[in-house]
Amino acid sequence: MSERKQQRTPVSAIKGTKDILPQEAKDWQRVEEVCKTIFELYGYKEIRTPVFEATELFEKGTGETSDIVIKEMYTFTDKGGRSITLRPEYTPSVARAIIEHRLYLQPEPLRFYFIGPMFRYDKPQKGRYRQFHQVDIEVFGESDPAIDAEIVEMADHLLGKLNVRDTEILVNSVGCERCRPAYLKELRSAAEAVSASLCADCQRKVTTNPLRIFDCKVETCQELARRFPQITDYLCADCEDNFRRFRSYLDLYKLSYRVEPRLVRGIDYYTRVTFEIISPKLGAQNSILGGGRYDNLMKDFGGPDICATGFAMGMERLLSVVRLEKQKDKFLYLAYMGDEAKKKAMELARFLRRQGVECLLEFKDRSLKNQLSRASKLEATWAIIIGEEEIRKGRYKLKEMRTAAQKEAGQEELLEILKKSIP
Repeated sequence: MSERKQQRTPVSAIKGTKDILPQEAKDWQRVEEVCKTIFELYGYKEIRTPVFEATELFEKGTGETSDIVIKEMYTFTDKGGRSITLRPEYTPSVARAIIEHRLYLQPEPLRFYFIGPMFRYDKPQKGRYRQFHQVDIEVFGESDPAIDAEIVEMADHLLGKLNVRDTEILVNSVGCERCRPAYLKELRSAAEAVSASLCADCQRKVTTNPLRIFDCKVETCQELARRFPQITDYLCADCEDNFRRFRSYLDLYKLSYRVEPRLVRGIDYYTRVTFEIISPKLGAQNSILGGGRYDNLMKDFGGPDICATGFAMGMERLLSVVRLEKQKDKFLYLAYMGDEAKKKAMELARFLRRQGVECLLEFKDRSLKNQLSRASKLEATWAIIIGEEEIRKGRYKLKEMRTAAQKEAGQEELLEILKKSIP
């Protein structure tokens, strides 16, 4: 009886995740490079923290009533019996690192940026994945609303550099621990009056945190929320002055913005200024980036009483609206005939690479014609042809692929020609 080959089911990526293939990764690299350049112009330094943390860090920092903690965290018990969570957002990790390493005692400004993956069990949709990527900036220890305005201006500058157009800046103040309780009492009362018409999730939020109702995307809930009291009518004198000064600095930067009283953000730790930059090109989930102030976070973690502010921006959403100019990499393809030519090609490629010239040398048994055809298909800028005659003379044929023009050159002359053509 002949054995049948067992058919194997191909393994696919898990739902809500996405492969970033080489051509797309080039765009990611370009956007990340612009982000890093802009942030460092403003005095920010890169920080990298672990991809997973103790679960309590996010429960304490993000807020037990937030959707992230209640519905979206990837939490598991490790082999040591500890509850571990893949980071759903970045701010608690940065706060933990500052406290643990006592960075607040160092002279450098506490201004940080980070680019990397986050994890939330959310419904996959356009621009949103269960493993997604964020660009975060964090500032600690600067309480002046001028820094909040500078952060918004920096975000606007960054989006301009990336050719993201037709955006709108939304701003609000969510008050502080002195003025927010009175507002929450009125808001809860208004929400309870229409509770029967709210979705099941928002009915739960009436009790836990009615501010979260403003985040709901159900049209009925949004319509009802438009009639709720506005927090800007309940701000204490200090919060009102803080919000006024923040807007005056935006005016100084000549930035257009709209006050949106229902902009509360989705995380419990926000105080005072909040903001978003939105794009109509993104549909219902139209936020490119969002942030605000979280002055009590460090203290809540048992650290020093240091204020904080910042924003987060989703890379997947950003890339969906970025307009990048097409760039074609310039590189050299080395074609060789025979073993001696292969060795010479290896030596030459090593020399050129160490001088900053990108070279592609493939070790496959192909004819010269097929190698040049391959160079053309890969859109190489040049091809070098190495055979017995080229080795004997110490001069190589350099072919410009676009024009098919050819010239002979020795190793140093080749380098000079190639370096002149590479920007």
